[in-house]
Amino acid sequence: MEVYNKKILIVDSERIIRQVLATRLTTLGYSVFLASNGDDALVTFDIEQPHLIILDIMLPKSDGYEVCRKIRENSKIPIIILSARDGISDRILGLEIGANDYLTKPFSPKELEVRTRSILRREDLETTNSINVDSNTLQIGDLILYTDKKQVVNNNIKVKLTNIEFSLLLLLIKNTGKNLSRAVLLENVWGYTPERYIDTRVVDVHISRLRAKLKKTSKNSDFILTVRGTGYMFQSY
Repeated sequence: MEVYNKKILIVDSERIIRQVLATRLTTLGYSVFLASNGDDALVTFDIEQPHLIILDIMLPKSDGYEVCRKIRENSKIPIIILSARDGISDRILGLEIGANDYLTKPFSPKELEVRTRSILRREDLETTNSINVDSNTLQIGDLILYTDKKQVVNNNIKVKLTNIEFSLLLLLIKNTGKNLSRAVLLENVWGYTPERYIDTRVVDVHISRLRAKLKKTSKNSDFILTVRGTGYMFQSY
């Protein structure tokens, strides 16, 4: 049995889902905490400080969107939304308010385990790299990336990016001029291969947010080009 020594908070209004996930994740070695409504989720989060949250949207009291917004005010903890709402607009809203991933019900517990493991592994690698790297800077024109601190400066203005947005930008810059498909971006940044077309919408939403943040401080038009029907490419000026 592989022990991960990580704490996971499961927030779901359905008792059977809480029980199934708690059993499976505990067996894998995670420490699991449960909440059945939004208010209890926020209290448990403050007390236990978990490493990852699996969050239902349709919750009594505070719904999942509100819980996600409140947590994002002070924390970058990974959040996986688990919801019966499977519309594109629901996925986009979940990602826009700060979720790292979105999985619809009915779902495969095994797929959720894989996504959980991938996100936590990526967080560990980012933490390790930030400790071991003394100084590493990438600069393209007025755009500067400080990879040790995960900071971005454009035209002498600091650009606030999430960890996912920073990882996307870094990968694109390291492959300047190359067409990176959505599947490649998803696998390298999120850590898993898409099984359905709709999975790649996660990439589109984060690229859109990244573009918007860069444009606010950019003298040029768009650093990130859309390659029709395929993916994205970073271009330097």
